[in-house]
Amino acid sequence: MNTTKLVVIAILFNTTLFGQTLKDAINKTENERFAQATIEFNKLIATLPNNGSYHFYAGENYFAKGEQDSAVAEWNKAYTVEPTAAISIVSAGKAAWVSGDQAKAKILFAQALKVSKNKNAEIMRCIAATYITSEKKDLDEAIRILTIATKIDAKNEDGHLLMGDALNLKTPGDGSPAIKSYNMVLTINPKSPRGIVRTAKLYQRAKNYDLANEKYKEAQSIDSTYAPAYRENAELNMMFNQSKKAIENWKKYLSLNNTLESRYRYATALFNGKQYCEAIPELLDIQKNSFNNFYIERMLTYSYYECATITDGAVQGLKSSAAFFAIVPAEKVIYLDYKYKGLLLSKNGQDSLAIIEIEKASMLNANAAVDLASDLAKLCSKTKQYDKAIAAYELKISKDKLTVAEYFDLGKAYYFGPKNYIAADSAFSKVNKLSSKYVGGYLWMARTKLMQDPTKAQWLAFDAYNTILTLVPAEERATDKTKNTVIEACKYLGDYYVNSPAKNAEKAKECWTIVHTLNPDDKQAKAFLGIK
Repeated sequence: MNTTKLVVIAILFNTTLFGQTLKDAINKTENERFAQATIEFNKLIATLPNNGSYHFYAGENYFAKGEQDSAVAEWNKAYTVEPTAAISIVSAGKAAWVSGDQAKAKILFAQALKVSKNKNAEIMRCIAATYITSEKKDLDEAIRILTIATKIDAKNEDGHLLMGDALNLKTPGDGSPAIKSYNMVLTINPKSPRGIVRTAKLYQRAKNYDLANEKYKEAQSIDSTYAPAYRENAELNMMFNQSKKAIENWKKYLSLNNTLESRYRYATALFNGKQYCEAIPELLDIQKNSFNNFYIERMLTYSYYECATITDGAVQGLKSSAAFFAIVPAEKVIYLDYKYKGLLLSKNGQDSLAIIEIEKASMLNANAAVDLASDLAKLCSKTKQYDKAIAAYELKISKDKLTVAEYFDLGKAYYFGPKNYIAADSAFSKVNKLSSKYVGGYLWMARTKLMQDPTKAQWLAFDAYNTILTLVPAEERATDKTKNTVIEACKYLGDYYVNSPAKNAEKAKECWTIVHTLNPDDKQAKAFLGIK
């Protein structure tokens, strides 16, 4: 065999090898195995540093990973090393687009299409993907380009997947246009885990747990190494409060893609699923590996407060809160950050400081003020700042957002603070209207009536105390929860049947007998019943 033939064979072999390796690296990106993909792209680039495609797809990997600056650097590098290649021109356009220069990007995209003579479906898909996956989107243009691409390369899964993604984003309330494109993917390749997972996500958005779960399991059975099928399944489980199943899926995902970024996703999912106690060790483990940002400190702060099983959670939460405020950009602070700092301060017995933080949060926007009104009111009542508590509850009333429990607390604030018994009476009346079998509402209404009628000239508290006696069954009167309440009610009623115009000796004896039964040492009951 002559030297020329050997060279040709070598070139063909290397082209096939590099093509296969590039495909493998791209597959790892799609499989969210970003660290492994980065290693493979770096090897490819080291071998052929002037290949624009390698830099472009390396940029895609960084972009999917969430590292936009690194992605832009690779895309620009593609254009630097191979400026005449269509893929490199797309690279430069994508770098411009995500950096905010959409006008420049469109010029470069048009140039890439011209260089490829408007016949290269992959170039079209790369441009369309920019419009779909970037923060700044142009879904109509993406759909227009993909319509052409799917005609040129009708058997390519990627074109139909992207078309489905674009339609899904364009009509989020109607999945039928997207499902047609995803079904085309499954027509081309019935065992495409990407197509099946996309379909599952549509069912998930429609809150159809069973069908979505079935599809995720199908994708997992077809390709047990396709990591997104486990991650998406875990998020579905979280959505439907299937915590155990969610954690199982996340662990399978991590077995395929056990990187810090993946663990960060896992911890974030636990946090978003309100699995606060489980999220804390994951977040701490990530921090130990020198991976930290203000989002982690925020999640730790909130989680330490919400997790009731950590004995020093309030102390640790305040440490995380301090670390958070030390590194967070001012524009990234949200009212919940102040709220949780305040709640943690309260847990540490620093209620006055807690109020300051809750008030800071309330001042950030009108919605925050309403949302935090209850927390602020409780703290103010606890510190006997009743006027502030009342103002907070009245704010919620103005938005028609007060709960039964909050009306109850409002009544007590009026009772103990300004001693406005009429306003307190009104609040407790609302409690009794909304929760007619809640004994506490009638007890406090009775007490406000007593304060309005201290000499019992009108016996205003009779109805409320009488209701208590009817609400508490005889077999429950002696429980710790109701005993003192029943005694208080029966003493008033016993007095009523002795001294009011509605005298009734039999009923008076019945009431004072209940008091004596519950408290044999009660002097008033013994006196009435003639017991020494």
